[in-house]
Amino acid sequence: MTEPTRLFLLRHAEVETRYHRIFGGRIDMDLSARGLEQAGALAKYLRPKSFDAIYASPMKRVQQTLAPLLAGRATVPAILPGLREVDFGDWTGLSWEQVREKFNRSAYDWLNQLELDAIPNAESGKTFRARVEPCVQQILRDHPGQRVVVACHGGTIRMILSILLALPFSQMALFEIEYASLSQIHCSANKTEIQLLNFTPWRDVP
Repeated sequence: MTEPTRLFLLRHAEVETRYHRIFGGRIDMDLSARGLEQAGALAKYLRPKSFDAIYASPMKRVQQTLAPLLAGRATVPAILPGLREVDFGDWTGLSWEQVREKFNRSAYDWLNQLELDAIPNAESGKTFRARVEPCVQQILRDHPGQRVVVACHGGTIRMILSILLALPFSQMALFEIEYASLSQIHCSANKTEIQLLNFTPWRDVP
C-alpha cells in the first residue's frame, strides 16, 4: 500500500501589534515579540520530527517563523512566491472596524467576499486559487509518500484546504487557523484526510 504524502501546514506566528485586526495581506510585516516566542515553541515541538522537504512563502513573517525550526537542520526551504498571502486590495491596511465603516461589509465575511470578487482591487478567489493550486500540485507531484512542511499564511492555508478537500473557499471559514498553528493533512490517490487541525504548541503543550 502506497504511503500518503503528509503535509504539515504551518501558519506564521503573531505579527507586530500595529497590524492586529488589520487586513495585512501583501504588507510585508515582522513578527511581534510574542510571535517570536510562538515560533520558538512551534520549532521545539517539530524539532524531533523529520521532514523530506520544506516549502515557504517569501514573506518576512513566514521566514521569521521558520528560522528557529531551520536552526541545525540541513534542509533548505524552497521559496514559492505563489504561497504568499492573498492581496486584499482596497481593504489592505484597514482595520475590521474601518472595513465596516467604509465598505459596509463585515470583516468576518472576508472569505465569501473574496470568492464573490466583491473586494475592490483585491485578488478574487479564482485568481488566488490560480496561483496557490500549482504550488500544491508541484509539492504533491514531487514528494509522493513523503513528509513536507508548507509554511505560509492563514488565507493561503485555507485555500490549500479548499483545494485538497474540494470544498468552496468560503466554507473554509469553518476552520480556525491561528498564529503559529500546525495542521496535518494526509493526501493519497483515493482520499484526503485531516489528521490535525489548528494545533498550537505555544498554547496546547504544557
